[in-house]
Amino acid sequence: MSQKIDQNVPNMVKPGDEAVRSATGKGWQEWFSILDQAGAQGLDHKGIVAYLNDHFTISPWWQQQVTVTYEQARGLRKVHEMPDGYQISRSKTIAIPISRLYASWVEPDFREAWLGKANLQIRSTNLNKSLRISWLEPLSLVTVNFYSKTGDKSQVTVQHSKLNSPEQADDMKVYWAQALIRLQGLLEDK
Repeated sequence: MSQKIDQNVPNMVKPGDEAVRSATGKGWQEWFSILDQAGAQGLDHKGIVAYLNDHFTISPWWQQQVTVTYEQARGLRKVHEMPDGYQISRSKTIAIPISRLYASWVEPDFREAWLGKANLQIRSTNLNKSLRISWLEPLSLVTVNFYSKTGDKSQVTVQHSKLNSPEQADDMKVYWAQALIRLQGLLEDK
Protein backbone atom coordinates (compact mmCIF):
# COMPACT_ATOMS: atom_id res chain seq x y z
CA MET A 1 0.00 0.00 0.00
CA SER A 2 1.46 3.33 -0.93
CA GLN A 3 1.61 6.08 1.64
CA LYS A 4 1.90 9.81 1.29
CA ILE A 5 1.79 12.89 3.43
CA ASP A 6 -1.52 14.71 3.12
CA GLN A 7 -0.89 18.42 2.57
CA ASN A 8 -4.22 19.22 4.27
CA VAL A 9 -3.37 17.32 7.44
CA PRO A 10 -0.02 18.38 8.96
CA ASN A 11 2.33 15.58 10.10
CA MET A 12 -0.07 12.84 9.04
CA VAL A 13 0.86 9.81 6.96
CA LYS A 14 -2.01 7.87 5.46
CA PRO A 15 -2.65 5.46 2.61
CA GLY A 16 -2.55 7.27 -0.70
CA ASP A 17 -5.66 8.27 -2.60
CA GLU A 18 -5.20 5.42 -5.08
CA ALA A 19 -5.05 2.86 -2.24
CA VAL A 20 -8.24 4.10 -0.56
CA ARG A 21 -10.02 4.31 -3.93
CA SER A 22 -8.95 0.77 -4.85
CA ALA A 23 -10.13 -0.63 -1.51
CA THR A 24 -13.30 1.44 -0.98
CA GLY A 25 -14.32 2.81 -4.37
CA LYS A 26 -13.82 6.42 -3.24
CA GLY A 27 -10.88 8.78 -2.78
CA TRP A 28 -10.13 10.80 0.37
CA GLN A 29 -11.86 13.99 -0.75
CA GLU A 30 -14.99 12.00 -1.65
CA TRP A 31 -15.00 10.37 1.80
CA PHE A 32 -14.48 13.73 3.51
CA SER A 33 -17.39 15.25 1.53
CA ILE A 34 -19.69 12.30 2.29
CA LEU A 35 -18.91 12.45 5.99
CA ASP A 36 -19.28 16.23 6.11
CA GLN A 37 -22.72 15.96 4.50
CA ALA A 38 -23.68 13.24 7.00
CA GLY A 39 -22.82 15.56 9.90
CA ALA A 40 -19.88 13.43 11.03
CA GLN A 41 -18.14 16.41 12.65
CA GLY A 42 -20.80 16.16 15.34
CA LEU A 43 -20.33 12.41 15.88
CA ASP A 44 -17.86 10.57 18.05
CA HIS A 45 -15.52 7.92 16.62
CA LYS A 46 -17.98 5.06 17.14
CA GLY A 47 -20.75 7.08 15.54
CA ILE A 48 -18.73 7.72 12.39
CA VAL A 49 -17.76 4.04 12.13
CA ALA A 50 -21.43 3.06 12.64
CA TYR A 51 -22.48 5.45 9.87
CA LEU A 52 -19.92 3.94 7.48
CA ASN A 53 -20.96 0.42 8.46
CA ASP A 54 -24.66 1.18 7.92
CA HIS A 55 -24.31 2.98 4.59
CA PHE A 56 -21.27 1.52 2.81
CA THR A 57 -19.83 -1.88 2.08
CA ILE A 58 -16.23 -1.47 3.17
CA SER A 59 -14.20 -3.67 5.50
CA PRO A 60 -14.00 -2.90 9.22
CA TRP A 61 -10.31 -2.01 8.78
CA TRP A 62 -11.18 0.59 6.12
CA GLN A 63 -14.07 1.88 8.25
CA GLN A 64 -11.51 2.63 10.97
CA GLN A 65 -8.96 4.09 8.52
CA VAL A 66 -11.52 6.37 6.88
CA THR A 67 -12.84 7.47 10.28
CA VAL A 68 -9.43 8.23 11.80
CA THR A 69 -8.22 10.03 8.67
CA TYR A 70 -11.43 12.10 8.58
CA GLU A 71 -11.13 12.95 12.28
CA GLN A 72 -7.54 14.09 11.80
CA ALA A 73 -8.36 16.07 8.66
CA ARG A 74 -11.19 17.89 10.44
CA GLY A 75 -9.25 18.53 13.64
CA LEU A 76 -11.36 16.12 15.68
CA ARG A 77 -8.37 13.91 16.51
CA LYS A 78 -4.70 14.69 16.86
CA VAL A 79 -2.00 12.66 15.16
CA HIS A 80 -1.28 9.52 17.23
CA GLU A 81 -4.52 9.97 19.21
CA MET A 82 -6.61 6.87 19.85
CA PRO A 83 -9.77 6.45 21.92
CA ASP A 84 -7.70 5.26 24.91
CA GLY A 85 -4.83 7.73 24.64
CA TYR A 86 -2.00 8.27 22.17
CA GLN A 87 -0.17 5.59 20.22
CA ILE A 88 3.09 5.49 18.27
CA SER A 89 5.02 2.80 16.46
CA ARG A 90 8.56 2.25 15.31
CA SER A 91 10.21 -0.60 13.43
CA LYS A 92 13.69 -1.69 12.49
CA THR A 93 15.03 -4.41 10.18
CA ILE A 94 18.20 -6.01 11.55
CA ALA A 95 20.57 -8.45 9.83
CA ILE A 96 20.16 -11.36 12.29
CA PRO A 97 17.90 -14.41 12.62
CA ILE A 98 14.55 -13.84 14.30
CA SER A 99 15.46 -16.07 17.27
CA ARG A 100 18.37 -13.76 18.21
CA LEU A 101 16.22 -10.67 17.81
CA TYR A 102 13.50 -12.14 20.01
CA ALA A 103 16.07 -13.21 22.63
CA SER A 104 17.42 -9.64 22.80
CA TRP A 105 14.05 -8.62 24.24
CA VAL A 106 13.34 -11.48 26.63
CA GLU A 107 16.81 -11.97 28.14
CA PRO A 108 16.96 -9.33 30.91
CA ASP A 109 20.73 -8.76 30.85
CA PHE A 110 20.86 -8.35 27.10
CA ARG A 111 17.75 -6.14 27.08
CA GLU A 112 19.34 -3.89 29.70
CA ALA A 113 22.44 -3.51 27.48
CA TRP A 114 20.41 -1.66 24.81
CA LEU A 115 17.29 -0.47 26.67
CA GLY A 116 18.82 0.44 30.01
CA LYS A 117 16.93 -0.13 33.27
CA ALA A 118 13.52 0.41 31.71
CA ASN A 119 10.68 -0.01 34.19
CA LEU A 120 8.69 -2.71 32.40
CA GLN A 121 7.00 -6.04 32.92
CA ILE A 122 6.62 -8.62 30.16
CA ARG A 123 3.00 -9.80 30.43
CA SER A 124 2.87 -12.40 27.67
CA THR A 125 5.14 -13.96 25.07
CA ASN A 126 4.66 -15.83 21.81
CA LEU A 127 8.04 -17.36 20.92
CA ASN A 128 9.72 -15.48 18.06
CA LYS A 129 6.44 -13.73 17.25
CA SER A 130 5.33 -11.19 19.85
CA LEU A 131 5.52 -9.72 23.35
CA ARG A 132 2.99 -7.79 25.40
CA ILE A 133 4.67 -5.47 27.89
CA SER A 134 3.35 -3.26 30.66
CA TRP A 135 5.45 -0.09 30.55
CA LEU A 136 5.36 1.16 34.12
CA GLU A 137 6.73 4.70 33.72
CA PRO A 138 4.66 6.23 32.16
CA LEU A 139 2.00 3.57 32.74
CA SER A 140 1.21 2.36 29.22
CA LEU A 141 1.25 -0.68 26.95
CA VAL A 142 3.94 -1.88 24.55
CA THR A 143 3.30 -4.52 21.90
CA VAL A 144 6.34 -5.93 20.11
CA ASN A 145 6.03 -8.02 16.94
CA PHE A 146 8.80 -9.93 15.17
CA TYR A 147 8.90 -10.82 11.46
CA SER A 148 11.33 -12.93 9.44
CA LYS A 149 12.73 -11.26 6.34
CA THR A 150 14.77 -12.67 3.47
CA GLY A 151 18.53 -13.14 3.75
CA ASP A 152 18.65 -13.96 7.49
CA LYS A 153 17.17 -10.58 8.40
CA SER A 154 14.40 -9.88 10.88
CA GLN A 155 12.13 -6.98 11.64
CA VAL A 156 10.91 -5.78 15.02
CA THR A 157 7.89 -3.48 15.31
CA VAL A 158 7.17 -1.65 18.56
CA GLN A 159 3.73 -0.19 19.18
CA HIS A 160 3.48 1.94 22.33
CA SER A 161 -0.10 2.80 23.28
CA LYS A 162 -2.18 4.33 26.06
CA LEU A 163 0.14 7.32 26.27
CA ASN A 164 -1.28 10.40 28.02
CA SER A 165 -0.48 13.27 25.65
CA PRO A 166 0.81 14.16 22.20
CA GLU A 167 4.05 15.33 23.82
CA GLN A 168 4.49 11.99 25.55
CA ALA A 169 3.79 10.22 22.24
CA ASP A 170 6.42 12.35 20.49
CA ASP A 171 8.93 11.65 23.28
CA MET A 172 8.33 7.89 23.11
CA LYS A 173 8.61 7.90 19.32
CA VAL A 174 12.11 9.40 19.64
CA TYR A 175 12.92 7.07 22.56
CA TRP A 176 12.02 3.93 20.58
CA ALA A 177 13.82 5.10 17.45
CA GLN A 178 17.02 5.58 19.46
CA ALA A 179 16.57 2.31 21.37
CA LEU A 180 16.13 0.30 18.16
CA ILE A 181 19.26 1.90 16.70
CA ARG A 182 21.20 0.83 19.83
CA LEU A 183 19.74 -2.68 19.54
CA GLN A 184 20.72 -2.90 15.89
CA GLY A 185 24.26 -1.78 16.73
CA LEU A 186 24.66 -4.42 19.42
CA LEU A 187 23.21 -7.27 17.37
CA GLU A 188 24.92 -6.55 14.08
CA ASP A 189 28.34 -5.96 15.74
CA LYS A 190 28.39 -9.47 17.23
